Amino acid sequence: MLETSEQKPVAADEPRAIRRRRLFALSLILLGCVGVILILVSSLRASASQSVLKESLSGKLIPALLQEPQGDFTKFSHTQTHSALPCLLCHRRENNNPRLSLPGHTPCAGCHAQRFSEANGPICTICHTDVYSHDLKPFPSLKSFKMKFDHALHLSGAARPAGGCATCHQATNRGVALLIPAGFNAHATCFQCHTARAQNPQGRDISSCSTCHVAGTYARTSMQASAYRVSFSHARHTARQGLSCNDCHNARAGMPQGRQVTAPQALMHHASPRAQSCLICHNNKRAFGIENFADCKKCHQVAHFYF
Repeated sequence: MLETSEQKPVAADEPRAIRRRRLFALSLILLGCVGVILILVSSLRASASQSVLKESLSGKLIPALLQEPQGDFTKFSHTQTHSALPCLLCHRRENNNPRLSLPGHTPCAGCHAQRFSEANGPICTICHTDVYSHDLKPFPSLKSFKMKFDHALHLSGAARPAGGCATCHQATNRGVALLIPAGFNAHATCFQCHTARAQNPQGRDISSCSTCHVAGTYARTSMQASAYRVSFSHARHTARQGLSCNDCHNARAGMPQGRQVTAPQALMHHASPRAQSCLICHNNKRAFGIENFADCKKCHQVAHFYF
């Protein structure tokens, strides 16, 4: 009988490899159970979060650790059962590295004891190229998280960064626009205050992933503004004119992403009298205004603009 291309030769020492794998799995199970309990207790103690503590005592988290979850074990998902667990159970922050470390076997084996004991368990292929290999797969891009950020909270009281808005928003496009932190690089910005094991004045842990992230899709706030189309430049108004962010922008609490910070209307001739606009400064007193048409060219410099 001819051997097809799909068949693989069976290694002579495969039974021995399976036994070693089972012994390894059993040791992981023991370490995992102990490790998960210790990590959970440490997380709850460090977090001082009443909601997490209440859920743990009411039986939402502990049964999830002691019971074998059901589902597809060929891929990992932060939703479903995992979303009920504290982030610090798997992701322990020891430093301010923007890329968080992978959890390793211990927390996984604490919940998935049955899957780790299987000789050809598919759970291994979530991270490894095959069941018998220690080679890791490339880390996939994260698409299941969205940001929760409150500008009003960060601009008041002890949460206000020493550098103000410039702590997070750096100049780009020759000073015309400001960057919005995104991706793993945003961690480097946030970790200036949200250091490992950091706590707010109320004693709540602010170093965990759940401080800034929740499950769901994320759409970045646009860095484009209508003011840029009329030759507006942040650098020209701050460095040269001495204006601060608060002169033109105000933070509004409780607003959705993209609407938390007000922006003046990029209008003068047709600006609403009840809204903040360029006309507040460009009034022929604090800055040039609309009485001299020659001043219009200071902002309207595009080729198709004409009187």
